[in-house]
Amino acid sequence: MWCKSCRSAEVWLADITYIWTDEGWLFLAAILDIFSRRIVGWAMDDNMRVRLTQSALRMAIELRQPEPNLLHHSDRGSQYAAADYQALLDVHEINCSMSRKGNCWDNAPMESFFDTLKTELVYQQRFQTREQARSAIFEYIECFYNRERLHSSIDYNSPEEYESMQAVVNG
Repeated sequence: MWCKSCRSAEVWLADITYIWTDEGWLFLAAILDIFSRRIVGWAMDDNMRVRLTQSALRMAIELRQPEPNLLHHSDRGSQYAAADYQALLDVHEINCSMSRKGNCWDNAPMESFFDTLKTELVYQQRFQTREQARSAIFEYIECFYNRERLHSSIDYNSPEEYESMQAVVNG
C-alpha cells in the first residue's frame, strides 16, 4: 500500500509498540515519513493514553512543519481515533487515514520499523528500568536509525542521507 512518496511530509505512518522492562511495559509511539523512512516523531511513556500519541505527533509537526493535506495513516487504535487526537490533526490540516479493521499490512512500513527496532536493539538486551530502555531507544532512533541505518527501499541510504540527496536533486 505504501511503497514510495514523492516528497517529504506527504505521508506519515503512526503506531505504538510495547517494550518490556523489569519495571513493566514501556510504550513507544512513533511516526514514520514514508518518503525517507525517517522517524519524524516519537514519544515514550508507561501507559498508552492518547497523550502518548499526541506527544509523538506534536514532535513531528514541530520538527517537520508539514504543509496542509499531509496524509496521516494509523491503525484503528483508540488513541488515534480519540477526539483529542483527531482535533490535533484537524488544527494542522492533516488528513486522517486508518487501516482496514484487523489488517496490519495496511501499515507495513511502520510494523517493519518496530520489528527492526526490536530485532536490532530490544531483543539484544534486558532493560532493568524504563529509563534505561528510553535512553537506548532514543539513541537507536536519533543516532543510528535516522542517521546511519541503510534501507533497501531508499536505495541503501540512511533516511538522513536520502533526504539530503533528494533536497539537492529537487532543489
